[in-house]
Amino acid sequence: MKLYNWQFAPNCRRVRMFVLEKGLDLPSIEEVIGDGLKLTPSYVDTWPHAMVPMLETDDGARIGEAMAICRYLEDQYPESNLMGRNALEKGTIEMWERRAYDEGMIGVAEVFRNSHPDFVDRGLPGTLETVPQIPQLIDRGKGRVARFFSKFDRQLQETTWVAGPRFTVADITALCAVDFATFNGFEIPPACTSLERWHAQVSARPSAVASR
Repeated sequence: MKLYNWQFAPNCRRVRMFVLEKGLDLPSIEEVIGDGLKLTPSYVDTWPHAMVPMLETDDGARIGEAMAICRYLEDQYPESNLMGRNALEKGTIEMWERRAYDEGMIGVAEVFRNSHPDFVDRGLPGTLETVPQIPQLIDRGKGRVARFFSKFDRQLQETTWVAGPRFTVADITALCAVDFATFNGFEIPPACTSLERWHAQVSARPSAVASR
């Protein structure tokens, strides 16, 4: 297997961190070139979805989207378990992972995609068509990130990890969302002490350090 990657992208980091937690050693191919942060033409020619990460299996099958890749790897390599061992765990972990993605990752992406100068006319991922930036989405994205911080702080007042008593893929997505936010100028609010405690804890994991 091999992983098509962009070191900067938070969705790629989600997969890299998942792979490291599994103890896997996957060859990684960097697919972004130049100062314009664009995918290589050869990659786009062979993968019309025009996004990373993408996993190519040993038999040549290709799987895109971070969580789809993680689900495939979880099935192939069940330990260490990161996506749940029973129906309740699976449902709870997926619920919080989805919240981290929708409210955290997408909130930051709204700000980033609609403000960064390298993403003019690239307001949405996965398309080669011109998609203009929408400045009004910046404020909406900021509001989503603020709600994400507040909601996850409340959750982490009750639990050690995002989805319960152990580390899971929900923590991976939440960490990548928080770090993507701080990269874009956000700060964890001082009142969110439980989120801050969790962030320090998860950031110290070897997979978090190595996937940066």
